[in-house]
Amino acid sequence: MHLPLPETFQAHPPLPVVARRPSQLVGSTPVLWIDEPFAAAGCGFYAKLEGANPGGIKDRPGLHMIREARRRGELTPGTPIVESSSGTFALGLALAGLTFGHPVTVVTDPGMEPSVLRLLTTLGAHVDQVTDPHTDGGWQQARRERVAELLARTAGAYCPDQYRNPDNVAAYRPLAAELIAQLGRIDVLVASVGTGGHSAGISRVLRESFPALALIGVDSVGSTIFGQPAGIRLMRGLGSSIYPGNVDYEAFAEVHWVAPAEAVWACRQLGRRYYATGGWSVGAVALVAGWAARAYPPGTRIAAVFPDGPHRYLDTIYNDAWCRDHQLLDREPPPQPDEITEPDERVVTGWTRCSQVKNPLHRASGPRAEAGIR
Repeated sequence: MHLPLPETFQAHPPLPVVARRPSQLVGSTPVLWIDEPFAAAGCGFYAKLEGANPGGIKDRPGLHMIREARRRGELTPGTPIVESSSGTFALGLALAGLTFGHPVTVVTDPGMEPSVLRLLTTLGAHVDQVTDPHTDGGWQQARRERVAELLARTAGAYCPDQYRNPDNVAAYRPLAAELIAQLGRIDVLVASVGTGGHSAGISRVLRESFPALALIGVDSVGSTIFGQPAGIRLMRGLGSSIYPGNVDYEAFAEVHWVAPAEAVWACRQLGRRYYATGGWSVGAVALVAGWAARAYPPGTRIAAVFPDGPHRYLDTIYNDAWCRDHQLLDREPPPQPDEITEPDERVVTGWTRCSQVKNPLHRASGPRAEAGIR
């Protein structure tokens, strides 16, 4: 069903027959219907395949944040860009650096996959790896402190600060417009949460047309974003050991935490059945979106955002030996999530749902809280 698109929701323009610049390949990503084995046949959800962008979903904020910084005069021609990233946003910044003519330095940690390190170097970015996690804020805080060091000693260098920059949120307005053009009506949005950018940006625009929209957040076990204590996280791309300032806590109807084995199962099911799969966020989102398709009334239109594709994860999620070493194979998720009534009721270790979403910054203190305060 295709409904007329309001003037304020003009989607990203159709791709040209021949792209003159790689940035023209970003946007206008497809939507794929997904049902079994995540939900009954005919009662599934629509997956927005952001892996169809050259580098994934973060191509959108990478380009938008740099474009806006240049427009405001915060970033002058040729000025170095320095930013922290675990992977996907680094690819978006590499694309932005190539597009606008800026050298890019990405600060990361040992968890970044070797394939992504090699790809970033090939794309012209410089990679700076921290060697030790911060005692309180983990790898993310260690990376942010390294960024601060590099900015202090690099004259004129610019950091887009994906965790707190409102341009990160605004970058997803075209994605929301694309969803409206593709689906006509959206009742439920399922989105992973890392920096908080795409969950906030997409839901904010969708609610202008669909005020009753329910936003379901998907997080990783071991992530602090929604009030759980920090823990070891195998899953990259969602979750955080700090409190990102772009997370719009009031927008969420509920949050689900997903464990690595559950995401691996979902990723592999997607690959076998749909030829459309991706990383940790994709698997976790598919698992939760399938639950939503079973839990909400028939006819509910559910959109789920798949942030990337599988190539970055060939040595982890799709490597049987690696998965066996981490005890992630042959562990089919339960049909329903466990439930807690408060986000910090107990430490969760597997798929768990909570319908009470609260901002941990209201009771937090210390470096992790400070990292998320605007």
